[in-house]
Amino acid sequence: MRVERPWAALAVLMLPTLLVAMDVTALLLALPRLSADLGATNVQQLWISDGYGLTVAALVITMGTLGDRIGRRRLLLTGAAAFAVLSVVAAYATDPLVLIAVRALLGVAGATLAPSTLALITDLFRDGRQRGRAIAVWATCQFAGGALGPVLAGFLLQHFWWGSVFLAAVPAMAVLLLTGPFLLPEFRGDRSGRLDLAGVGLSLVAVLLVVYGLKQLAVGSSPAVPSAALAVGTVVGALFVQRQLRLETPLLDLRLLRSRPFTAVLVALVFAGVAMAGTGLLVTQYLQSVLGHSPLASAVLFAPMGLAVAVGTMASPLLARRVSRSTAIAGGLALSALGGLLLAVVDGPGSLPLVITGVAVLALGTGPLFALGTGLVMGSVPPERAGSAAAMSETGNYFGGSLGFALLGALAAAVYRARTHGTSDSLAGAVAAAGHLPAGRAADLLHTAREAFTSALHVTGAVAAGIFAALAVLTYALRPKVPEAPAAAAAPDYEATHA
Repeated sequence: MRVERPWAALAVLMLPTLLVAMDVTALLLALPRLSADLGATNVQQLWISDGYGLTVAALVITMGTLGDRIGRRRLLLTGAAAFAVLSVVAAYATDPLVLIAVRALLGVAGATLAPSTLALITDLFRDGRQRGRAIAVWATCQFAGGALGPVLAGFLLQHFWWGSVFLAAVPAMAVLLLTGPFLLPEFRGDRSGRLDLAGVGLSLVAVLLVVYGLKQLAVGSSPAVPSAALAVGTVVGALFVQRQLRLETPLLDLRLLRSRPFTAVLVALVFAGVAMAGTGLLVTQYLQSVLGHSPLASAVLFAPMGLAVAVGTMASPLLARRVSRSTAIAGGLALSALGGLLLAVVDGPGSLPLVITGVAVLALGTGPLFALGTGLVMGSVPPERAGSAAAMSETGNYFGGSLGFALLGALAAAVYRARTHGTSDSLAGAVAAAGHLPAGRAADLLHTAREAFTSALHVTGAVAAGIFAALAVLTYALRPKVPEAPAAAAAPDYEATHA
């Protein structure tokens, strides 16, 4: 089907992009109330917040290849329908374990949305420069969704129960299902190859075991089982890599990693996701449980993080006309490191402006990475492999976000427990316990808990600053040996680079 108005089709594709981003960040704001209502433990809270992104990261490569094979529009609409149904189920969950399971299934549906959306953009915009602008708009919408998610969640939590956060996805998915068949083209690659089911299984087992092992070790459980999970996951991951290198049409085309700039972008996408997810998790809870803001006020105060990324991504094509892509990405990451350092020195009720400035600066600097880096990845493959390339890019984002929740969340929890000498498992637990204590003891408990959580935020900010600084050096050091032409940097094109 020929699409006469590709920008109208792009507007339709923004709906799943917005919703996937909103689903993650909205839950961060709802987590304290959700945990109190369901009685979720600290570990269960991590799985509730992390299960979605983890499942997406484990399956997005599979779904990208599947879309190339059976049709990208078909996969997108199937995933949208499943996402709507599962959102209703999640909204009415009555047990933490049920919600964890539904969140994982939502991740399966979400894994179909991201690569299909980005791959369809390459079908709609074959001109390299237009595609570069469209990808910048896509990235802007993705992170604007991250900013709007908490605002919407704050409004809903102010007037309804926490399940309303999940129901917000249903109307938008309905619009996509109604308009998608008419506005979106269908595309399936003639040379995409058969789906590697063995590779699917190996990738799933490797990702799940490694993250499970890291998570359980970080929360202080007995080391035997987590260590075994890490070891087995590492072995399975090595088998997956070997298999992909042997296949003619692999799930994950590791041969692309021979390109130094390509490798630098993928590494940066993963670790930038780690830093942003970890700081986001801590800042949202800091605003509510330490500074005492309502969910709605916290959402508004947290919005500059997502909006700053949106500004950075929209400005990236213009920036790429003046400096090389590698310089723009490295400079942005250095700016993000400064934002992390600002978070490492916040202290007390008067620190609110510093918190907002810190998260905004940190996020603004990642804009060139997400816009220009994604354009580089998509321009590195022929159109029939666009779904697989989109999957690689999105895997970096989601896997990094999942690791950020798991690793930096667990690091913050360890710092918190150390500062409270093991008397409190989490800040949310301390706030709940204080409600059942005499006024004097409650005040002491809350003071200790809030000081401990502030220390955890300091550590997280410092770690994020170190990550961004290292990524800035890496992306600049692995820049192309041949100097890039600034005007072309915004829209790398497969035909041009492989002629």
